[in-house]
Amino acid sequence: MEKTEQLCGIIDRLRAREAVSDEDYRRLLLASDPEAAEYLYQAARAVRESYYGKKVYMRGLIEFTNYCRNNCYYCGIRRDNLHAERYRLEESEICACAEEGYALGFRTFVLQGGEDGYYTKETIGQIVAALKERHPDCAVTLSFGEWDYAAYQHWRACGADRYLLRHETADEAHYRRLHPQEMSLAHRKNCLRQLRELGYQVGAGFMVGSPGQTADHLIKDLHYLQQLQPHMVGIGPFIPQKDTPFAKEPGGTLELTLKLLAILRLLLPKALLPATTALGTIHPKGRELGILAGANVVMPNLSPVGVRKKYLLYDHKICTGEESAQCVACLRQRIASIGYELREDRGDSLVETHRELTGR
Repeated sequence: MEKTEQLCGIIDRLRAREAVSDEDYRRLLLASDPEAAEYLYQAARAVRESYYGKKVYMRGLIEFTNYCRNNCYYCGIRRDNLHAERYRLEESEICACAEEGYALGFRTFVLQGGEDGYYTKETIGQIVAALKERHPDCAVTLSFGEWDYAAYQHWRACGADRYLLRHETADEAHYRRLHPQEMSLAHRKNCLRQLRELGYQVGAGFMVGSPGQTADHLIKDLHYLQQLQPHMVGIGPFIPQKDTPFAKEPGGTLELTLKLLAILRLLLPKALLPATTALGTIHPKGRELGILAGANVVMPNLSPVGVRKKYLLYDHKICTGEESAQCVACLRQRIASIGYELREDRGDSLVETHRELTGR
């Protein structure tokens, strides 16, 4: 076992924004040292609170379609999953979800769906514009996968503020292990670059413990995220889904997910980091532990209760039967119990946008 003081020295260098070698990252990721882990979480909390205080921002998640043209090996809504019960929400249903969320205090709505060609560039633009017209004080986030530059540009012009697109892995060989041949890591990275250039607040991220993942893959992810400088990084444990090729693969661990959250907070102190639903799925207090490791966002579900069990990217997902008001009241209480405050504002990232950086 690595000596605790050596690991704490690596953490101190990360916190001071000093250079850390890949070997140091490897030691930190592979070590099983509860004392050093707690030191890491304390450092992450201190950095997060220096920028964001005790605020935890909530985003209202609207899962509007579980159709997808892709066939990612880990995903429960993959194209070839014939057991998935498919659905789509119309614009009126999406707006109704947002109305309910607004009354509950949400000021960010996240429209998440599989890459469903039923929704055209114009359709999504119309939905975004409708939400912005009804709720001009709110942010609209899209999480809708890989599209062309013209689509991203149109949605930005219609009022979309943010875009979430997990890169999943920064290693080409590992990407091939997770995705079919027709998909491309280079294309996904190019999409993220375009979104950044268009002035979106951009979110990237990856699964922790996905099949074939090594410490070296995770180190590549850390380097890529430092280069990209996203406004948000969404990470959560890999959880197998029974109707996918990875159904019998082991899931990601709480320990490694929390460790990576804390490392990311030290590397990207201004970024928004969600304590994900997946984290809450593998541990009854997973989201609270995520916040105590440096996270500052939660994403309660605003989707109609009748469709929530159909949007199963992974098995045993929590909160699929709760009404939105129940979910928010529960989260507010749980977050307060660890000394933090659930906020009812947009909660924009402190990371500069591309346009702020370039003047374009």
